Amino acid sequence: MPQLDTSTWFTTIMSSMITLFILFQLKISSQTFPLSPSPKILTTLKTKNPWESKWTKIYLPLSLPLQ
Repeated sequence: MPQLDTSTWFTTIMSSMITLFILFQLKISSQTFPLSPSPKILTTLKTKNPWESKWTKIYLPLSLPLQ
């Protein structure tokens, strides 16, 4: 029964790994990634409520002047 020749396996495996590494590096380096996130300044819009457009004055019993 002939024996399997494994003397070239190391060279084959190492060259395959190096080739894959180089291909992955080239693939990753061609990608464009977004910039780092920066805080966004949000301005809140104040909505007008119907009761804010009218002038109203509420008289409380305790706020009336003393007589």
